Amino acid sequence: MRIGQGYDVHRLVEGRKLILGGVEVANDKGLLGHSDADVLTHAVIDAILGAAKLGNIGKMFPDDDESYKNANSLELLQRACREADRIGYKIINIDSTIVAQKPKLIDYIEGMEINISSVCGIPIQRVSVKAKTEEGLGFTGSQRGISAYAVCLISDGTGRENWI
Repeated sequence: MRIGQGYDVHRLVEGRKLILGGVEVANDKGLLGHSDADVLTHAVIDAILGAAKLGNIGKMFPDDDESYKNANSLELLQRACREADRIGYKIINIDSTIVAQKPKLIDYIEGMEINISSVCGIPIQRVSVKAKTEEGLGFTGSQRGISAYAVCLISDGTGRENWI
């Protein structure tokens, strides 16, 4: 068993869609980034890559590579999952937290969990997405951006994960 943790943050700006976990969230601002700037999916990618010792999202999908301009982050997640699988790792579970003062995300969480579980090929019961505010404090609390954290447990496929 191996554990990886991921983190990402992006600035909120006018004129962009807000995409979280592959779900378009109704909001007057979106996240600025080279790809679709999906902070949740980026944190999950980093958690998987970290657990499998495959570097990070910037190494696998560099932001100076134009082929990733406006990329769908769920497609990047799928590639990261395939790479972990190729070297013998199976994803056991993913736990994540989005930090955003606004918008309220409760109505979007299930869609995010469905997207992540589908792309990663694991049951939805093994994917958790939570949303928190920062009580008006800091970068996210002042609504200048959104951040996300993720933890991923992977197995080398030897069957030792059957106790879960």
